[in-house]
Amino acid sequence: MTEITTLTQFLNTANTQFHVYDLGRRVQHIDMLAFAQIEQLNTPYPSPIQGHAQFAIVFWDASEQHYIWFLKLPLDERGLLSPAPRTQFIRMVLEALGSDPTKPISKADQDRLANHPFAFKPSAEKLALFNALVRKQLGQPASPQYEFAYQYLSGQVNPQRWQDVGLQGIADICARINELDHLEQIKKSFDFAPIEVQIALCQQLEHIAIPDDVAALLLQKLQQVQAEHRGYFLRALAAQPKQAQQAIEYLNQQEALDANMLITIAGRNWTALKQDQTRTIYLEALAKQEQHFFNQIFADIVAIPAIRTEMLMTLRDPNRSEQLSKAIGGLFKVTKA
Repeated sequence: MTEITTLTQFLNTANTQFHVYDLGRRVQHIDMLAFAQIEQLNTPYPSPIQGHAQFAIVFWDASEQHYIWFLKLPLDERGLLSPAPRTQFIRMVLEALGSDPTKPISKADQDRLANHPFAFKPSAEKLALFNALVRKQLGQPASPQYEFAYQYLSGQVNPQRWQDVGLQGIADICARINELDHLEQIKKSFDFAPIEVQIALCQQLEHIAIPDDVAALLLQKLQQVQAEHRGYFLRALAAQPKQAQQAIEYLNQQEALDANMLITIAGRNWTALKQDQTRTIYLEALAKQEQHFFNQIFADIVAIPAIRTEMLMTLRDPNRSEQLSKAIGGLFKVTKA
């Protein structure tokens, strides 16, 4: 039998159907072609976190029993999957199945595979949105929490009952933002829902491709809420670089680009940094932080393939401030050490 070296090979050989999700910086479905390109080391993983890729693989066989693997796999210096750890995981799976990938995966097999060196546990917010996306993609109904969450956001329930609204229900509505009147109910709820519910909505919307009118509303709310809550509304603009750029400019004017906000932008709003002006604002604010913090954040961002070129260009920008030049000099000292 041909040696199995990729997860796609294994899952196909095992006669399963499967979906892959990126659980790195944002929760996103990955189409089969894109995942195959990543696995074949033809393209870097798009949203690395501390040198790792984070995937969720949902698969099922003829029995229609669904299984999930949460995999955290290391990347090399180019952002490509490191083949050895992936091969090690596949070998562990084959050993658990008695080297027969076509053998149906039992509950006992799945339990043996649940705890391995490459497993990770997503945050509650990511897990809620992941569950909602999986249910939607598999054609399954939303969770039991959906109905009450819809009633609450649509104003059918006393706003003071916000503590009865489940995070999973909010995730279900956000994942189905283009279905029924969900979009309108989400927008209206920002007028009456307490900040706790608004934050929960933001934590789900940061993974969703939101329309322009929702982005405009979130930008407006960011400028109105207390400073401690601004980061949630900024993160919710992750899919809208234009409004995220406006938010970053506003925060800069307010002298509010502190360490936490800089981390937030690196973690969720990195696409906004493709614009020269926004990137300059960001890096100048970053240069005001301690050197080790600058080094960590810069190394984190420059590893993101979508903005790597722009970040490297900054290192050669002759128009940068003296403070930023000093910070970059400190970065080079550590790199060369």
